[in-house]
Amino acid sequence: MGTPDFAVPALVALHEAGHEIACVYTQPPRPAGRGKKLRASPVQVKAEELGFEVRSPKGLRKPEPQAEFAALHADVAVVAAYGLILPQAVLDAPVHGCLNIHASILPRWRGAAPIHRAIMAGDEETGVTIMQMEAGLDTGPMRHVLRTPVERKTTGDLFGELAVLGGAAMVEVLPDLAAFPPIEQDDDLATHAPKIDKAEARIDWTADANAIERNARGLAPFPGAWFESEGSSGPERVKLLMAEAVDGSGAPGEALDAGFTIACGSGAIRPLTLQRAGKPAMSVEEYLRGRPVEVGTKLA
Repeated sequence: MGTPDFAVPALVALHEAGHEIACVYTQPPRPAGRGKKLRASPVQVKAEELGFEVRSPKGLRKPEPQAEFAALHADVAVVAAYGLILPQAVLDAPVHGCLNIHASILPRWRGAAPIHRAIMAGDEETGVTIMQMEAGLDTGPMRHVLRTPVERKTTGDLFGELAVLGGAAMVEVLPDLAAFPPIEQDDDLATHAPKIDKAEARIDWTADANAIERNARGLAPFPGAWFESEGSSGPERVKLLMAEAVDGSGAPGEALDAGFTIACGSGAIRPLTLQRAGKPAMSVEEYLRGRPVEVGTKLA
């Protein structure tokens, strides 16, 4: 049970490990692109390529889809970023319940945006948790954890890495569930990872340079931390995808040199990768060749 790219490696890993996949559940096709044509989810595309039955109900709260799910007589349901709430009848239907691949080291970062939040908070490591699902939001007992350092990775980097790690962790657990007994989470250590709000993406130059650098990585590639710079036809939104915190001082948002070092509330930021609206990502050198920034320019 999964929908986006994050869930595809788990599906492939289960298939390659020889597990019998009774059915694949995913979100219904959504309008996408300029023509708003219906587009199947990445999981549906891969599942059909592998020859699996695919179901995409709009919900699982009604008796009919619940009965169809129970009729599979599944040993276990593997869930990875499915996007629908599983009612108790669905959680209870498989013999061994539902196992979720969660992209954090629980109980830290329960919620919708665990990868973004781990980077933005400055966590030194993150990982995946195989969790026995229950009705609460990511509160179920943990069966297995695999870890990886955050270093200077972006959300895009970790998204791909944790997707593969999640598939590997699930393949370790499934053959011998008894070897991975459920361990209750410590609720006192829990932190929440709410969905990224659009307002968070605008850079606050009065913040500390290290926090701005983390936010840039945590919001890359989407939605992208952004600022406004004066263009030929007025203010233009520019995404800061990668940067480094450096020494420097000045009015927050002020360009300090020809290399586009920008003063922050504390310290300064040197952009490394930028993206103009409607353009591909580019190095700061490429950006400046197209539109030099004068020392003293104030960014909004």
